[in-house]
Amino acid sequence: MSLDLPIAPPPIRAFLGVTRSATGRLWRDRLDARGAPAALAIAQRHGVPELLARVLAGRGVGLDEVPAYLDPTVKHLLPDPDTLTDMAPAVARLADAVTRGEKVAVFGDYDVDGATATALLVDVLSAGGLDPAFHIPDRIFEGYGPNIPAIEALRADGASLLVTVDCGTMSFEPFARAAAIGLDVVVIDHHQAGEALPEVAALVNPNRIDDLSGLGHLCAVGLVFVTAVGLLRELRRRGWWTAERPAPDLLGQLDLVALGTVADVVPLTGLNRAFVTKGLIALRRRERPGLTALMDAARLSGPPKAWHLGFLLGPRINAGGRIGDAALGTRLLLTQDPIEARALAAELDRLNSERQAVEKAIVAQAEAEADAALGHEGASPVILASGQGWHPGVVGLVAARLKEKFGRPAFAVAFTGTHGAGSARSIPGVDVGRAVRGAVERGLLVKGGGHAMAAGLTVEREQLGALRAYLEEELAPSVERARHVEETIVDGALSAGAATPELIELVERAGPYGAGNPQPVFAFPAHRIVYAEAGSADQVRVRLRAADGSVLSGVAFRAAATPLGEALLAGRGQTRHVAGMLELDSWQGRAQPNLRICDVADPEKM
Repeated sequence: MSLDLPIAPPPIRAFLGVTRSATGRLWRDRLDARGAPAALAIAQRHGVPELLARVLAGRGVGLDEVPAYLDPTVKHLLPDPDTLTDMAPAVARLADAVTRGEKVAVFGDYDVDGATATALLVDVLSAGGLDPAFHIPDRIFEGYGPNIPAIEALRADGASLLVTVDCGTMSFEPFARAAAIGLDVVVIDHHQAGEALPEVAALVNPNRIDDLSGLGHLCAVGLVFVTAVGLLRELRRRGWWTAERPAPDLLGQLDLVALGTVADVVPLTGLNRAFVTKGLIALRRRERPGLTALMDAARLSGPPKAWHLGFLLGPRINAGGRIGDAALGTRLLLTQDPIEARALAAELDRLNSERQAVEKAIVAQAEAEADAALGHEGASPVILASGQGWHPGVVGLVAARLKEKFGRPAFAVAFTGTHGAGSARSIPGVDVGRAVRGAVERGLLVKGGGHAMAAGLTVEREQLGALRAYLEEELAPSVERARHVEETIVDGALSAGAATPELIELVERAGPYGAGNPQPVFAFPAHRIVYAEAGSADQVRVRLRAADGSVLSGVAFRAAATPLGEALLAGRGQTRHVAGMLELDSWQGRAQPNLRICDVADPEKM
């Protein structure tokens, strides 16, 4: 007699034997038993160095996919635009507007994705001979998405077609008003959709239930690019482009697409990765006055990398929408005047500094509230912090900080009187957009929406307790699964002397890195921490020395008061296993290897 007993999965082998690091994590090799042979096969067939082969295999790159992965092209990965539901009527209506010379108004969102999507569509329509208007709503006074007063004003200004980008999927009442006053609407959006959709001329959204394109990972500016491809094709079919009116070069617009894609934290896989790879090349040409001025204002040295878009340029574009004029970012991206570009970039840089100060004060309050709540309630699956008078423009950033510190989905709500504007940020595997939509359906929110990793909401103060209870019950199972085993995934082991500029450039060939394509993490075994000091902005700076005497500098960001920072400072003069991401740090014209530290372990206490 045979018994069909379940076969237990093989035990996870801890990398370097680290089962519990200073941050409480297990270290695990990114390559499992099948991944190591795959890496070897990649190295042998394609002649790439073993380390790069490990990185590629660890990201699931197939043996036959390596050449295309190392040189992703938009042309190769771009789908036929008509695979998107409603793309054909959207393109037809836009082409009609161009050939008839209609007044078109573009309504965008106040974040980077919205600004870049708006600028791209305005540029394309302008190349077709139109003079489109655009409107970016004020975050505080108008809120997210189309609103009736703005729609009426755009119609009164002569617009016959309204195109919403990065918003509009659930805007039933505003679009009903648009129809009533004779304003056609086309929606280009990527936020999660319900079963019912508003009545419009076309609604392009790969996340609508009846869309089978498989393009749900694109952000709004990526969708606008795909729409532009379809529009140019349709106008070419109609004979619109001539020697005097040539079709625009869409590849030259990829700097905008790259910026919006990185800033919106969508997965850097497939077409998105090609967008960013080629967009960085366009950005390095410094042909767009606004982005050139912004790079200078951000004191960006060396060629722009993907992380520059997310951490230097994106926050400055966002600063206008958070605490200033929401349209500043779009105006900067559209201007062709270098003098105006420098003035706008300087203003956004100033607003970003002001935003940082406001954010820091509110984060301190939110963290104190979260600490107190967790202390009373135990291991709550969700962080929900709120405050009267908090600036609503920074709640998304506050939620992100809470998520980083506490390792669970976080909601931050800024109350003004009886109503609060909030944002949510999530961890992988926990869909906050779905939870927010469920709260709206249950009457716990005035409005709300978003996607898996981020959402926005409006809530009445008296519903805050019920909202907290709903979120904890709704998200607890997925949070438990996501947090079951906290791990540091390691791509390989190196010594300080091996961390050369050449090696870092080699690893960059598998980039750009970001959401969905994580930057490789390397472990430096048994290195002595010869220097460790807390610096500005809660950084902890260290120097590591290998047994052969080679030295590598490193930094742990926002770590001074965390277990990571405390372990690094306490390990001064001691031997530790240290893990992090390698980067080139440009200083006075020289590129020096630097380790962005994410974890540390004591070899004697693992």
